[in-house]
Amino acid sequence: MTSPETSTELTGHAGQLAVAVAQAHGVETMFTLSGAHVFPMYDGAVKAAEEGQPMRLLDVRHEQTAAFAAEATGKLTRVPGLAVLTAGPGVTNGISAMAQAQFAGSPMVVVGGRAPNNRWGTGALQEIDHLPIVGPVTKRAATLMTADDVAAGFHEAFTAARSSHRGPTYVDVPMDEFFNVGTGAVPVVGADAFRGAEPDSDAVDRIAGLIAGAARPLLILGTDVWADGAETAALRFVEALGVPAITNGMGRGVIPGGHPLLVTKARGAAIGGADLVVVVGTALDFRLGYGIFGGKDGAEPAQVVHIADSPALVSGHAALAASVGGDLTAVFDGLQAALERGNRPDWSGWVSGLQDTVAAAAARDAELLSAEADPVHPARIYGELVPRLADDAVVIGDGGDFVSFAGKYVEPKRPGCWLDPGPYGCLGAGLGAAIAARVARPSSQVVLLLGDGAAGFSLMDVDTLVRHNLPVVMVMGNNSAWGLEKGPMQMLYGYDVVADLAPRTAYDSVVSALGGAGETVTDPRQIGPALDRAFAAGAPYLVNVITDVNAAYPRSTFGI
Repeated sequence: MTSPETSTELTGHAGQLAVAVAQAHGVETMFTLSGAHVFPMYDGAVKAAEEGQPMRLLDVRHEQTAAFAAEATGKLTRVPGLAVLTAGPGVTNGISAMAQAQFAGSPMVVVGGRAPNNRWGTGALQEIDHLPIVGPVTKRAATLMTADDVAAGFHEAFTAARSSHRGPTYVDVPMDEFFNVGTGAVPVVGADAFRGAEPDSDAVDRIAGLIAGAARPLLILGTDVWADGAETAALRFVEALGVPAITNGMGRGVIPGGHPLLVTKARGAAIGGADLVVVVGTALDFRLGYGIFGGKDGAEPAQVVHIADSPALVSGHAALAASVGGDLTAVFDGLQAALERGNRPDWSGWVSGLQDTVAAAAARDAELLSAEADPVHPARIYGELVPRLADDAVVIGDGGDFVSFAGKYVEPKRPGCWLDPGPYGCLGAGLGAAIAARVARPSSQVVLLLGDGAAGFSLMDVDTLVRHNLPVVMVMGNNSAWGLEKGPMQMLYGYDVVADLAPRTAYDSVVSALGGAGETVTDPRQIGPALDRAFAAGAPYLVNVITDVNAAYPRSTFGI
């Protein structure tokens, strides 16, 4: 709780109190879809602006988009995103985004409307107790029963959302109390108030010893390296020790694309040939073989170290040689200091071999990236897009097969510039994430990579981009199918059903009808010029590329 020395007393209606606390935590934008249950939040934003403390109101066409925008804001800014959803279906429409935030460790606060106390139990409009529904997908869920509870309750929600391990929190306020006047403490939030716990020094020394003794170590950097603000320490560690690394999630860009120690393109050789794998800031889930590494070409299985931003996040199912939880900057700096006190290991042979594998993979990639195939091979889109991306471009993936190709070919140059569905694998997050990215990074390129299947979840929110003057480049791989399911079903059964979409749908016409612009591309030679027009448009623009449904992403796992 906030002490009297770090807070000020405020009297106002509950919406004013809520907005004041959100602003104290650094929130600048409220994502919402208009609903009477939460009108006091809007009035709170208007009154704050009148007092010189603007809170942007950004309204969308579906509550899922508001919630996904808040989730992406939390990822991009490391300040909790704020979604304000009306009661009943407004809240339940935000459930998938809350679940995605829970899996990804994204700081966000969802505020729900709630039927009034004085009518509870009588069948008021949209009367439902949200807490049993949202509880399993949030860190904390609470109903604030009176206006006087709001300031403290909101502060607790924001504090929980941005404390390790980060994630979504939820609060709702009965409608009658939301309009009531109350008094509460508005906190003064320090920049370092949410730094993680100091890691156990003995555990750090044990891990340093394992690294020093390894012949073929590999570092895997995940989302929480960025979320915990440890990207500078991580790069410093990699470069000082010369240890090879691969990245996933929002760990992408922590080691800049093209860096000699980034060996993501040699992922198979690195994971299969390592004798020690140190995983930092990501779960040992299906994306990482559930924590089983090494063993390639008769080698022994690798020892595994798991480092998390919170002890509760350390794997409970994997066989670990060591682990530690705590502030990740402190972990990296502690490991570096311990290793530099001893003899620096020489991993040059191991690294050189991986670099040769990276170079060979890049040479193989070049053929597909320049493919002249008709229909278009999805890789050709990335052959045209990647050279056009600025170093600070924000790239968002919303799709299955098409976005898998992005993971292979797009290597961000900077951290905090990549958003994908994450381990929850939720489609439909893209338009919300694009809205968030354009607001959070107004001077950067924002590129949304859309599968034609994923587009069906949220394309109507192009209207939101248009109304709020948020230009975004959308690039669609349109193979007229649920590609991620069509191929595996054919492999399993020899046929597929419910895997096809209408052929060559003109989704760009939908975007144009909503006030944006776009074009359909069928010739691979026209992809580049179309992208140039999209980046120059200054408006939401969809490049709808018709791709080959048979050019599927090569997979070794279906995620189970």
